[in-house]
Amino acid sequence: MKKFLFAFLLFGLAASMPAEAAVKGDRPNLLLVTVDTLRADRLGCYGRGSAETPIMDGLARGGALFERAFAHTPTTLPSHTNILLGLTPPAHGVHDNSGFIVRPEFLTLAELLKAGGYETGAFIGAFPLNSRFGLAQGFDVYDDACGSQAPGLLEFVERKAEAVIEKALAWLRDPKRAEPWFLWIHLFDPHQPWLPPEPYKTRYASAPYDGEVAYTDRALGTLLAYLKDLRLEGRTFIVLTGDHGESLGDHGELTHGYFAYNATLRVPLILSGPGIKPARISGNVGHVDILPTVCDLLKLKLPPGIQGASLRPLIEKKKAPSRPIYFESLNAYTSRGWAPLRGFIDGNEKFIDLPIPELYDLDKDFDETRNLAGGRDLGPFRERFGRLLASLSAPGEGRAAAAMDGKTLGKLRSLGYVASARPAARKTFTAADDLKTLLPFNQKWMEAMLLRDQGRTDEGIKLLEEIVAGRKDFDLAFTYLAHFLKERGRFDEAVEVLRDGVANNPENFTILTAYGIILVEAGRFDEAVGLLNRALDIIDYDPEAWNYLGVALWNKGDFAEARKAYERALALDADDAIVIANVGSLDLSAYLQTRSGESLAAAIESFRKAIAVDPAYPAAYNGLGAALKMSGDPAGAIAAWTKAVELKPDFGFPLYNLGLTLLEQGEKARALGFLSRYRDLSYGALSAEEKRALDDAIARCRADR
Repeated sequence: MKKFLFAFLLFGLAASMPAEAAVKGDRPNLLLVTVDTLRADRLGCYGRGSAETPIMDGLARGGALFERAFAHTPTTLPSHTNILLGLTPPAHGVHDNSGFIVRPEFLTLAELLKAGGYETGAFIGAFPLNSRFGLAQGFDVYDDACGSQAPGLLEFVERKAEAVIEKALAWLRDPKRAEPWFLWIHLFDPHQPWLPPEPYKTRYASAPYDGEVAYTDRALGTLLAYLKDLRLEGRTFIVLTGDHGESLGDHGELTHGYFAYNATLRVPLILSGPGIKPARISGNVGHVDILPTVCDLLKLKLPPGIQGASLRPLIEKKKAPSRPIYFESLNAYTSRGWAPLRGFIDGNEKFIDLPIPELYDLDKDFDETRNLAGGRDLGPFRERFGRLLASLSAPGEGRAAAAMDGKTLGKLRSLGYVASARPAARKTFTAADDLKTLLPFNQKWMEAMLLRDQGRTDEGIKLLEEIVAGRKDFDLAFTYLAHFLKERGRFDEAVEVLRDGVANNPENFTILTAYGIILVEAGRFDEAVGLLNRALDIIDYDPEAWNYLGVALWNKGDFAEARKAYERALALDADDAIVIANVGSLDLSAYLQTRSGESLAAAIESFRKAIAVDPAYPAAYNGLGAALKMSGDPAGAIAAWTKAVELKPDFGFPLYNLGLTLLEQGEKARALGFLSRYRDLSYGALSAEEKRALDDAIARCRADR
């Protein structure tokens, strides 16, 4: 009970702070821009300037630039949690992109500003910051509508910077928008895969990452120009930072999330606004310092328990005490049980606590090329780190809620992120578990991804097969190998790979859900139900596992239990277009059994709701077409199926449905076109009876034309 009370006082008291506690008067607005995967040294204002960044450079010229700003984590969700809570992972418990959520008892920056009378809006560029992870707390609008994507796909749905900023501008331009406001914009583009639009694709053909950075800079210029045109910049504080950097091959890491060297920990941090004079600040600062700085600048009372410190003294060129900066990278630990990576930066010293420890002098070796740990007495560094970790850890941190789902994992896998449901139970590690020792396996996995992106999937398969032969704990290698095999039409082999993965990792949620999903796709519904229930015994708050359990139960004819599974999924994620459409299909099945008009109306409503949530989801249009046809509205059905085919030209069901319905309407020429396309796509996979029906329909289209 005492621990619970302490946590409540530390993290919950300020959440109920009334608006009256805020300082009244003419309060500035706040714009927070977080650019995903942004290396500081790519900006001209930070020296190298390999990308054209005139907008961010201009912001730096008029504000305070922090030369040594560090993320505490090299992954997206934890870093944004650090920023928006002013706490480090040992306090808030969010250690990775998948497997964790921000618990509701924590006070976010948005909640703090909302209590202070601010209107709040957030516009998100990609899935790792989906509202299901908990950072929507306190926002009037949290726009994370990046589109629906079925689990297991390697391509990742994201919104380009221009689309995110267009939405944010629409929010700002609302005639009812009142000041002060807090606007957070998350721009995802520099994250891999690096696919900048033209002219940046051509201009940066040999450095596509830099092209993404340059494109993002240009897109940001549209927003800043709007603020300038409306003379809002004079009463708006702007904070620009990256959530983490990108290795780009430094230290053998191609992207991020594995090591914690400065290539991924150092980030740009630029503050501008009323009263902030141009300055370059050299002291070490961290992401947790942003929230207390904002509170200081906006004259809002700082909640208790915040672990950062206001940077205002440094901005005003006053002395401020030096503090150690904690960092961690736990993806390989939480997903594979490899050694956890943690450490601290203090002054010019950087200590990395691994079985093979590392120590660097950042003044002389900021790129960390010379490990000074050999021959040194590291006892004092370990003691300092132990004291720091203890001071940052909150009671009950080990209870940090994990909230990962199969679709979430499918999307996060496409970025190179994955985590099991639980932190690894091991407490002792040797040099054999060190991330440096195991780097070749991680490199081989990354190379396999790149090969697949280059159309060389078979070569990627060979690399992944080598990994699973040598490391039975590398869950990502199992799931990627299965995906690659499926893409090459080797479905049975993909099933066997995941079966082997589960046999070797029976408690790994990632592999269990992937195996359950592929069994659904294989039509092995009884086995799928068993596997998915095993997964849900580990995590029962997983919307996609509940969704696929519903699909399996539906196919078994157990409509009542399928509905319960879908309801559980929607209770966890009410705006999931895929699940909503599946409920529509369930209602349509019920209608076919009972001919209940109520069931048919419910199906139509569900499909339309799914389309409202995601207007680019073709399966919802296909389902709507079927429901409308059954309701006696063939014109509406044709319109819905036409949209489905427009969105997905190789979508067989609406092609066939369009052909048959148009044939019924006497439009034989149009019907023949759709049926012929369907035949070209699907004939080899049809049963003999289905082939006869299709051939007969095509023959009727050609008769007496």
